[in-house]
Amino acid sequence: MPVSDISLLTDAAYAAGDIARRFWRQDAEVWDKADDAGPVTEADLAVNEMLAEKLRKARPDYGWLSEETPDAGERLAADRAFIIDPIDGTRAFIAGEKTFSHSLAIAERGRIIAAVVYLPMYDALYAATEDSAATRNGAPIRVTEPSGAQNATLLTARVNLAPEHWQDGTPPPVKREFRASIAYRLCLVAEGRFDGMLTLRPTWEWDIAAGDLIARQAGARVTDSAGSPIGYNAPKPAAAGILAAGQRLHRDLIGRIRP
Repeated sequence: MPVSDISLLTDAAYAAGDIARRFWRQDAEVWDKADDAGPVTEADLAVNEMLAEKLRKARPDYGWLSEETPDAGERLAADRAFIIDPIDGTRAFIAGEKTFSHSLAIAERGRIIAAVVYLPMYDALYAATEDSAATRNGAPIRVTEPSGAQNATLLTARVNLAPEHWQDGTPPPVKREFRASIAYRLCLVAEGRFDGMLTLRPTWEWDIAAGDLIARQAGARVTDSAGSPIGYNAPKPAAAGILAAGQRLHRDLIGRIRP
């Protein structure tokens, strides 16, 4: 019997973790990407090479979109496509922090149908399919449901709370924290450790695809920063920001964001 998509992603995520752990805090070689696109390490490239070989061999008819692979566009003709970030939170990885992750998802005609986010240094595996609840290491997880922004905990960069982004120049009365990996932020919301997460800048699909499904299957509402659903495997694979939170907090924050 062929292995299921979620089992394939899970096995690949664990294998990615094995590679990343070998490079972590070992002075991995680092390069700066073109166009000020951030750093990349030899660990990112090694994980990407393994994932491309493993996943594309198992599903040769699926398209391929990865942060560390040039996008030739063939994926647009495929009914299903892998959307991969080999290491999400590369800066955290370089700094020797534990909060980087591997983000693996499968899109089918614009929607995410299977997703895994793995944090190897915590041995924490988040997973979901469109037909199953979100889990952390096999146990179901669920978002919080605060009544609104007052004293809610929000994972977001400081710049997103600048007055110019909010109606009447008034940021919401939230308690702010931050994690480098966007995928991890979405999973922390999914398991109820934080009430919401917000990014206002354009956000690449590989950063958010897996975490989007995991958060939604845990009960969150996930949209772009204007409140619209996010489609995946798009010709330009980026969303106009992302907001994930329980229904009432999401509604409150969307109502406060300046168009």
